[in-house]
Amino acid sequence: MKNAPSSWIPKELSWLSFNERVLQEAQDKSVPVVERVRFLGIYSSNLDEYFKVKIADLKRRVVIDEENNNDSGAKDVLKQCLSKVKKLNDTFDNTYSMLLTELASHNIFLYDEKQITEEQRGWVTDFFRRNVLKHISPVILNDSIDLVSFLKDKYAYLLVKMTRKGQKGGREKNHKDGVTYALIEIPTDKIPRFIQIPTFGNKKEKVLMILDNVIRIGLDLIFKGLFDYDEISAYSAKMNRDAEYDLSSQMDRSFVENMSQSLKQRLVSMPVRFAYDKEMPKEMVRYIVNKLCMQDFDSVMEGGRYHNFKDFTGFPNVGRDYIENTPLPELNSTDFDAAANAFEAISAHDILLYYPYHSFRYFTELLRQASYDPAVTAIKINIYRVASKSRVISSLIDAANNGKHVTVIVELKARFDEENNIKWASRLTDAGVKVLFGMPSLKIHSKLCLITRIEDGQPTRYAHIGTGNFNEKTAKIYTDFALFTKHPELTQEVEEVFTFIEFPYIHTKFDRLLVSPINARKKITDMIENEINNARSGFSGKILVKINNLVDKELINELYKASRAGVQIDMIIRGMCSLRPGVPGLSENIRIISIVDRFLEHPRVMYFYNNGNPRLFISSADWMSRNLDTRIEVGTPILSPILKNRIMDILNIQFQDTMKARIIDAEQTNAYVKRGNRRKLRSQIAIYEYLAKNEEKKQEKQALRNQE
Repeated sequence: MKNAPSSWIPKELSWLSFNERVLQEAQDKSVPVVERVRFLGIYSSNLDEYFKVKIADLKRRVVIDEENNNDSGAKDVLKQCLSKVKKLNDTFDNTYSMLLTELASHNIFLYDEKQITEEQRGWVTDFFRRNVLKHISPVILNDSIDLVSFLKDKYAYLLVKMTRKGQKGGREKNHKDGVTYALIEIPTDKIPRFIQIPTFGNKKEKVLMILDNVIRIGLDLIFKGLFDYDEISAYSAKMNRDAEYDLSSQMDRSFVENMSQSLKQRLVSMPVRFAYDKEMPKEMVRYIVNKLCMQDFDSVMEGGRYHNFKDFTGFPNVGRDYIENTPLPELNSTDFDAAANAFEAISAHDILLYYPYHSFRYFTELLRQASYDPAVTAIKINIYRVASKSRVISSLIDAANNGKHVTVIVELKARFDEENNIKWASRLTDAGVKVLFGMPSLKIHSKLCLITRIEDGQPTRYAHIGTGNFNEKTAKIYTDFALFTKHPELTQEVEEVFTFIEFPYIHTKFDRLLVSPINARKKITDMIENEINNARSGFSGKILVKINNLVDKELINELYKASRAGVQIDMIIRGMCSLRPGVPGLSENIRIISIVDRFLEHPRVMYFYNNGNPRLFISSADWMSRNLDTRIEVGTPILSPILKNRIMDILNIQFQDTMKARIIDAEQTNAYVKRGNRRKLRSQIAIYEYLAKNEEKKQEKQALRNQE
């Protein structure tokens, strides 16, 4: 099929639609107000990454087009994206103002330096002198300062203007007479962004002040006596850099050295966005933009008084408990708890956990037991992102200390975690762990762990195959499936994945697993084609998919083809979706929803009806070209009918969501699914209740077995 332009939604625009859904959560009055403020932080953090990655990529394509006198459409998409960002940011500002009013209704106030009393100002001044001033080292701007190299991407700044009226003679370079500019890095790595200040008698009110305003109050303590000025003012600003990097091709340098150098390159890569307080004087904006060497197609965006809103993800609740989410206690796994140890539990039958509903401790406990179990001889695992205080890493080091053969494949190219992973690799190597970095050309994104244990004199393998990272922190906020299995055919192929990573020149064939870039694309395409053939033969054709992103054009073409053949396709896509559903003659049999709620929807699931003999897979891979062609990803079939039904029950609950599900339509309008006369159903809460009942039933059965 030749694709009309209307068949595709540019992924960069589609991503903005996803972030709009995040912003909708900040506007949703059914969400507790403190959580809504935190969603503003998530939106802002997402947008920072968007500029550093996707907008930066678009701008590179614009430059290439101009150099080659070509038109790839990148410039038009860039204009559309920046226009959309501006609209969303206007909504963001309005939402923030609305939330300030709502916080005030709960006696929580976010005051600036002009709103506090003199008594409070005295307290803040003293706080600044004792706690903040020591972390302030202003940079005075002049011709010798390379602002591009100096500004750090992760910080917000205050740009200070000092003015001396009536100055005669003398001139600061690049400034008007009597004007000096200075730059202050807001030290959020040393001081919390939100400071609670006393109310002096009013016990009901809780007053917070953003660190930026604390610094504004302390400006004279920084500059007075060292600079001669009559007026001083400060304006917030934020810069984002291009987050891409080029790996050195020098063969005499190790991969780690190349990655370390690439990170340094990122620190001085060119800006792609400069956001500033709209109250900043125009001549000051022009001066800074000139110092940053920003070009016509770079993003210079005016905004509100505060930047680095990502810090609002940690907005403190200083009020009542009910203005933030009630915690959902982690569910215990009866399958693991009823057994003497983790290996006995997995030997009984395959176990499926669903985070964050189930506790992640069962995986860390598996590794802890493996680290000293005399029957365990080897552990292999691939690391993509781990927690800052990782029990996973600690157990791997303990295992090496106990003489186990431990192999850890560390992905150094995990974006924004490269530096941490280099440190982990060094620590593991020092402990005697065999550390591999895979292949520079293939990012390793699979979620595999393989433990070899001697049982009855024979090596027996236990495998974890999952959709999420081995990260204790994200396992509390990301939804992900984790399969624990002893199935010999699956564990043998997991072993072969590790062999492929270490020895990619060895030909490897996978019959059960979906492994990118070896067979995943072909197997998925074949399963879609099978549904097409069944539908054309008069049988039912049905596909259910849950993924984070759908932008691969080949697979989208296959889905369009399946829709035209009469295959019913239902999808849950959290993020980018380049497919246009519901278009007559193209995709009228495709229905897509997106769920954004308190937990980040992260698992990838594929279900194919297969003429009544369903096939169901969980996977680490999204339907993007990079995940299918240039990454090592692994999907596994779910062989247990019980576990297969459990996953289908969870998917069906999500498709019935009437509170947090948005319809992904051809225009990506993000309309909520209409409830009609159906009951309210919030799928994430309903899934928790479903799993809790499931565990309760298993506990009852276990209690009966114990009585027998």
